[in-house]
Amino acid sequence: MTARRLRAAALAVLALLLAACATPMTYPAGPPTAAPRLEDGRFTAADGAVLPVRRWLPANGAPKAVIVALHGFNDYSNFFDAPGTWFAARGVAAYAYDQRGFGDSPRRGLWAGGETMTRDLADFTDAVRGTHPGVPVYILGESMGGAVAMTAATGPRPPAADGMILSAPAVWGRAAMSWYERLALWVSAHTFPGMTLTGRGLNITPSDNIEMLRALGRDPKVIKETRVETIHGLVGLMDDALAAAPRFAPRALILYGRKDEIIPGKPTFDMVRRLPGAAGPNQTFALYQDGYHMLLRDLGAETVWRDILAWVGDASAPLPSGADGLGKTVLAGNP
Repeated sequence: MTARRLRAAALAVLALLLAACATPMTYPAGPPTAAPRLEDGRFTAADGAVLPVRRWLPANGAPKAVIVALHGFNDYSNFFDAPGTWFAARGVAAYAYDQRGFGDSPRRGLWAGGETMTRDLADFTDAVRGTHPGVPVYILGESMGGAVAMTAATGPRPPAADGMILSAPAVWGRAAMSWYERLALWVSAHTFPGMTLTGRGLNITPSDNIEMLRALGRDPKVIKETRVETIHGLVGLMDDALAAAPRFAPRALILYGRKDEIIPGKPTFDMVRRLPGAAGPNQTFALYQDGYHMLLRDLGAETVWRDILAWVGDASAPLPSGADGLGKTVLAGNP
């Protein structure tokens, strides 16, 4: 086939794609109907949507601190079961809810949008504060949950938290993608938004905890096939999180594993360097040499849990593991 015919064929294919162009959808919350409320095992949002809640409470006495835990993409509130149990045994309560579109929440598999997700976080944090008056509350976001926390903290109504913990925050937005990755995302989201994709064949290791990964594979509440429009929504959220970095000012602990194969190191390090408090005591970057993306569930997860517990107790003190020292070294441009 000649070059002219190849160009003509490419134009014909492009014309067909444009003619079949669809819009990736977002499925946001409805209008407010009542005050949000937290009850045993459930959180009723302002629009009446019911989000399942898990909680881990100290057996004896009031907690000395509370963690609001946000799960990652295609996961749900059970992600915090092991760390939540560990923290509760040490006097720190934890709450986690299924974000919209995930777990047992409404519209499973559909993307609710950043505005809805950040509003749910602010409302849920207020409800937890009302349950534990006078107790410091920290938001912990893993991966997508970290992106939600970052955008919420820099939005019009920041959650009333005493600090934030971001575990491998999802900041791999379009700015960090190649042109062909951006093009592939746009074409697929605007032609077949309802098509589903799986992670099979990607040869990515999210954790060294193989038994945990097998359990996730058997868990029917973990989404295995993802709509393209939902991936498109996630990338938009990651764009927003990366753009929020220069305005992300709360006291924060940022955690990242050097073996993370889900969120690349370069956009993560670039994001941390853009934080307004990264050079001072208000924001700590901890880098774990043997850590994977699922730091909180890796085989060495207890090291991370102990660092979080120490940071909650005294954010200005060095972390027990020394991961903050390695973080400073890498941010300074050293290997």
